[in-house]
Amino acid sequence: MAYYQDIAIDLRKKIIDGIYPKETRLPNQAELAKTYRTSRVTIQKALKSLQIEGLIESRQGSGSFVKGPESVYDYDASIYGGMTKKLGHLGQLDSKVISFSVSFPTEKEQEKLRINKNDPIYDIIRLRMLDGEPLALEYTIMPVLLIPGITEEILKKSVYQYIQETLHLDFGQSHRRIKADKPDQYDIEYLDCQSDDPVLEIEQTVYLDNDIPFEYSQTRHRYDKGDITVVNKSSRHNYQL
Repeated sequence: MAYYQDIAIDLRKKIIDGIYPKETRLPNQAELAKTYRTSRVTIQKALKSLQIEGLIESRQGSGSFVKGPESVYDYDASIYGGMTKKLGHLGQLDSKVISFSVSFPTEKEQEKLRINKNDPIYDIIRLRMLDGEPLALEYTIMPVLLIPGITEEILKKSVYQYIQETLHLDFGQSHRRIKADKPDQYDIEYLDCQSDDPVLEIEQTVYLDNDIPFEYSQTRHRYDKGDITVVNKSSRHNYQL
């Protein structure tokens, strides 16, 4: 991948994250060239790529300004840290706990989490809402022995924040599968879907930095609640993402 594409990916991520909000001006080309340790020609190529996507626009004599993303619900699926980190800067993100229990894993859950049939798991269903609007329905399985102490109060806030700041565990990689599906009864009830509305589902397994899986989940979104992007990061260059 050419370096200008790496820079475009990083700038796109910062736009989606809200680091560069809509209508704000990006740093000028000289500042970006210094940040990414490259030439202004390379920066120009990266900005042109974002301009073609419709994320930024060039204003004569003023620089490059952020136009997008098109929806406030758009977010980058490659970001670790949970929905609070992805969308919390956009408004009030709340969680409604629909179901929370401890049970034993199915064969598929044993395989995904690398646990035994007698290892207890949290079985969690949460509705995530942004400024009171239903955004996503989360079905989450986690091993109790690996992630102890989860309570309903924690589920109403940020589970990932609890894992990092209280349990002092660090995240590693994640494997995601994104697909379209028909709405089920829960989607209709909690996401305000019509029976013929398509639903976007992200199935994922998330790992700690020691390569032990700690989460297997499915997150279901309404089709009209924005886009989900996947940003590929290159490790060939030494700059701060």
